[in-house]
Amino acid sequence: MQTMVTGGAGFIGSTLVDRLLAEGHSVDVVDNLSSGSLANLADARSNPDHELSFHQVDVRSEDLIELMARRHPEVVFHLAAQADVRVSVSRPVFDAEVNVLGTLRVLEGARAAGGARVVFAASGGTLYGEPAESELPVTEAYPQHPLSPYGVSKKSAIDYMVAYRELHAIEFCALALGNVYGPRQDPHGEAGVVAIFAERLLAGQAVTIYGDGSQTRDFVYVDDVVDAFMRAATKGGGLVCNIGTGTEVSVSDLAREMASKAGSSLPPTYLPARPGELLHISLDPGRAAMHLGWHSWTELGEGLTAVLDHLRRQARP
Repeated sequence: MQTMVTGGAGFIGSTLVDRLLAEGHSVDVVDNLSSGSLANLADARSNPDHELSFHQVDVRSEDLIELMARRHPEVVFHLAAQADVRVSVSRPVFDAEVNVLGTLRVLEGARAAGGARVVFAASGGTLYGEPAESELPVTEAYPQHPLSPYGVSKKSAIDYMVAYRELHAIEFCALALGNVYGPRQDPHGEAGVVAIFAERLLAGQAVTIYGDGSQTRDFVYVDDVVDAFMRAATKGGGLVCNIGTGTEVSVSDLAREMASKAGSSLPPTYLPARPGELLHISLDPGRAAMHLGWHSWTELGEGLTAVLDHLRRQARP
C-alpha cells in the first residue's frame, strides 16, 4: 500500500512509520521539522529494504497538494499539527493556520491524488469540552463543545472532512486520541506530562504539577494508538472513534507511580492551573472496538517503565 504520514518525524508519526514499513508498505513522510526530528526516523531510513521517502514540506503550503498529486498515496495519515493547548490560547491564528488550513491542504491533496483515504489524529482530550464527571468515560455521542482554540481547530478539521466526504467522496476516519505517551515523546516540545515527569525524575528533580493534581487524564500507550491508525486505514469510514482506555488517572497518582519507578522520593512542586486545560476526561473506546476491532492492551505501569527505560538508554554515553 502506498501511504503518506504528515508529521511523520514526530513522536506518534515516526512510530506509525516504523509499523507501516515493518508490514511492507511504502511510506512518504511529510514534516517541516518544527517539532519532529529526523533522529526519530534514523532506524527506518537506515534500512535499504524500506520504501521510505522524506519530504520537508509544511502542511500549510500548496506544495503539499502538488506532492500528493505526484505521489498518489492510497491512505494519508494526517498527524501534523500544532498540538499545544497553551500555544493555541496565546496564538489562535497560528493554531488555525496549521490545524485548519493544513487539513484543507491535505483534503485538497487527497482529491488531487485521486481520492486518497484520510486517517486523522483528532483530540479526544479537547473535543468534548469539560464533560460532567457522571458522563465519563465519554462516548462519541456526547456533544462536541471544545473550550480551547486547539480543540476548536480539531473539531473544524473533522467538519471539513465530513463535508469533503459528501462533496468529493473523500473517505476519512478521525481518531479522537486520549493522552498519548511512550518512547520518543520529546519533553522539550509539545510534550505530554509523562515525558516531562520522566525527564525530571531521572535528572533527580522534583516534578511540577499545575493545579492541585486531582485533574484526570486517559493515558494511552503509543503502540496501541499506532495499531488504531493501522486499523482505520481500511475500517471506520466516516466515523469519529475514541482511542483511549476508558480509565481516569489523576496527575497526582501518575506522579507518585512514576516517582516510585524512578526511585525518587522528592515531593512534587505545585503551581497554579493553566488556562484552557480540562479538569477531567476519559474516553469510552466502545465504538473503536466495534468498528475497528481495536482495544488498548498496554497497562499504564508497563508503559511508564518503557518510557523511563528509553530515556535511561538515551542518557548513556
